[in-house]
Order: sequence, then structure tokens, then C-alpha cells
Amino acid sequence: MKKILCILILAGSLPLYSQTDFDSYFHDRTLRVDFMFAGNSSKTKVYPVSMKEEGKWAGPVNKLTDPFNYGNFRYELYSMPENRLVFQKGFSSLYQEWQTTAEAKNIERSFYEVVKMPFPKNKVRLVLSVRERNGSFSVLYETIIDPSDYFIRKESPVKVGTARIHGTGDPHSSVDLVFVAEGYRQDEIVKFREDVKNMTEVLFSEAPFGQYRDRFNIWAVEAVSQESGTDIPGKNTYANTALNSSFYTFDLDRYLTTQDIKSVNDYAAVVPHDHIIVLVNSADYGGGGVYNYYSGTTARHELSPKVFIHEFGHGFAGLADEYYSSEVAYEEFYPLNVEPWEPNITTMVDFGSKWKALIAPGTPVPTPAEEKYRNTTGLFEGGGYSARGIFRPEIDCRMKSNGPKGYCNVCKSAIEAMIRFYSE
Repeated sequence: MKKILCILILAGSLPLYSQTDFDSYFHDRTLRVDFMFAGNSSKTKVYPVSMKEEGKWAGPVNKLTDPFNYGNFRYELYSMPENRLVFQKGFSSLYQEWQTTAEAKNIERSFYEVVKMPFPKNKVRLVLSVRERNGSFSVLYETIIDPSDYFIRKESPVKVGTARIHGTGDPHSSVDLVFVAEGYRQDEIVKFREDVKNMTEVLFSEAPFGQYRDRFNIWAVEAVSQESGTDIPGKNTYANTALNSSFYTFDLDRYLTTQDIKSVNDYAAVVPHDHIIVLVNSADYGGGGVYNYYSGTTARHELSPKVFIHEFGHGFAGLADEYYSSEVAYEEFYPLNVEPWEPNITTMVDFGSKWKALIAPGTPVPTPAEEKYRNTTGLFEGGGYSARGIFRPEIDCRMKSNGPKGYCNVCKSAIEAMIRFYSE
């Protein structure tokens, strides 16, 4: 009962929108819209780049407006002329993370972005919004999309090898994951396939993924790099790779990301996918994950399995970091007078929308980090990069540390809700 209740709290209590008849508004194809975010710590502008028709739509066709309200940005499609909301999705971006760094107070930068949606049958209005610091959304950009526009490219996808690692389900009712090779030369592609198989087993050995194994399709896309590995600027090490990944993102040595989102999505487009995982051919420690953007990890460090599960929690389910003592580049990432959108941290501004109902009677709130409360759902101070004012559900969790414990019960429930969204 607790598990079901938590899913309802995390998903069902959020705003629900009437669902749209897919066939009335969309073709079973994908429309990709590329643009740039540009600005600094206090302003953001959107610059359109291109549109492209891609392959089969991989998302659910019976849930076109999701109930989660996650992400620092969202995009919506409105039918014309009746102005009905027919599609909506939230996402986050490295750009928004960069905005909270000290550098963003002094310079302006741009970040390439990609959003995808089912291909409309008729004209629609695309609205791109940002979540302000107070938690509300404001419109950044909107435009009319005419599906007959000859500037929507219909070029062939990149020619690259693929392998189906797991699953035979319909993409519309499955969780479709694609691993894209990064830093693997042609003579290392067999090793890449084995690394994907290993990470697939890592995923299914972690609760709650194993019990939903039959709901996943997993692909490997064999993007070939000229050189092995990845960039490590702090060590003056650079590699010519397919996705241009790099450690030292925001000058943090362990933060491994790529800002070449165009290439990431070009390669991922060859197979149906709900989420992208960039698997980096490196034995160093590191990774990164951003909600509905991508997740990434190195393949062969001894902690890579735990890093993968942690980063996948960010990218797939919108989970927040629960640690608060590690070095980060961010400054005041979460305002303490606003409830974070992530399901596994709270500032107590709206704790009722989180896991409050799952705290057993007699558990002190806030909950002291004492051994007798280990593995207990409570309210433990410290999380979201702050030791004070932000609270997490349990003493330890995969979103907090690389210790022996996996996800806490609240994180598991959030992941289950996301799996069910894509597969039911």
C-alpha cells in the first residue's frame, strides 16, 4: 500500500490535463526542433536553428501531456485554431545549471538544445517556457509550426551500426533507452556492445528496474570515434570523439558531459528512444545526468555501475542530488522559499506534495540522522547542495552517495511512476 500511495502522491496529485486523441492531431513520426539558449545568470533568450522530421514516435500515444510538472523548462503544442493543448513535456538543460555558476554572472554563453514531439498533422503553436526562481513558468519563445513547411528537413539519418540489446516491445508502450558510444574507435565497437550489456544488467539488478524488465527496450548505437576516451582538460588530455564529451564541466573534475547535443541527438535518432545514455570509453570516475536531456557515465571505473544508476536517476526520473558536502560549481541552486520540483527533496514550503504522508506516526520531523532511523522514511536535513533548509527522505540513498544502499523508497516510487507513464 505504501508504494502505491507514494506513486499517487508523486504523480497523481500534480495537475492533470485532458489527454488528446493521438491520431486526430499527429502522425506516428517525430518532429525535432533545434534551437539555442543564450544569456547569463539573469536572462535567457531563445534562437531557433532548424526543424527536422525523424523516425517513429517513441513516446506513449495515450499520454501526451505528462502529470509530473518536472524540469526547469517545458514545451507545449497548441492546436490551431482552437488553441487546445495537445502535447506537453518538461526538461532541464546544462544551460540552466551554468546559469547558477559564478561565471554566468560575468559573461554570456549559448548552449545548443533539442526538443522532440510527435509530428503534427496541421499547424500548431509551439510555446517554450522557463521555470522562474519563484517556481512559476513564463514564456520564453513561441512560434507557429506548419507541418508542410519545406524547411522541415527530411534527410536520411546518420549511417551507423545499431544493436538491439534487450526487449521486443512496441515503443509506444515501452521504456526505450538508447546507449550511444562515445570514445570508442572502430576496433573497440565489440567492447562497446559488451559494455552496454553490462550496464543493462546493472540497471536491472537495481530496484525497482528489475521487476519492470519486460517493459524496456534497450539499444546500442555504435557511434565511431577517431580516438579512444574523452577530454580531460585539467590534465591537458584531449581526444577526437564522436560526441565531444569532456570532464571538468564547469571546472569540476568529475563532471563528465557533452555540450554537443546536436551530435548526441543525431546518433540517437536512428532508433526509437525515450531517453539517451552516453556511454564513455574511459576508466576514470565521472558522469552526468540532466532530466529529459541525457544521462552519461564512464564504462569501466570500479564505481561506474553506481555512477550510472545515480545519473540515470537524474536524467530519466528527474531526481535531485541529495548530497550537500561535495564540491559543486553552483551558487544558491535552490531558493529556500520555493518548493523544488524534484520529487526527492523539499524545502518544506509544500511538503504535502512530496512524501509527508509516508512518514510513519512516531517518526520525529525533522528526523535526526541516527542509526535507529536508517532505512526509515523521514525528513533528514541536508540535500540539494545545502546542509541547511533542504531535506531528503532517508539517511542514505543512491542519489546521495556511492555507498551500499540503492535508491530510497521515495526515489523508487518516483522511478516506478515514470516507468508506468511510458509503458501503460
